[in-house]
Amino acid sequence: MPEHVITITVIDRENHTHCLEAPTDMGLSLMELCKSYGLPVKGTCGGMALCSTCHVYVLSEHELPPPSDDELAALDSAFFVKTNSRLSCQIRLRDELEGLRVELAPESE
Repeated sequence: MPEHVITITVIDRENHTHCLEAPTDMGLSLMELCKSYGLPVKGTCGGMALCSTCHVYVLSEHELPPPSDDELAALDSAFFVKTNSRLSCQIRLRDELEGLRVELAPESE
């Protein structure tokens, strides 16, 4: 695998597993990566942590930066929130996230 490329596993809403190759030298978010692979992550607010349409569950034990106040506020209005809920637009791809596993949260009713 080239330098500055990691593999992230995403489980979609139909329980299919996708192994995504992710560049870590472009400043991309997990939401942008998912969208580039055609996964159903909306990101309606464009990655500003104002909505929760890119809501995921973090399944692996990776150390992530704590959520910002904006992210917490967006999750507060989201459906199906769990203790491992995060907004994928707020997870910046970096080398330390090699092997990250996430699951797309269900869409709102």
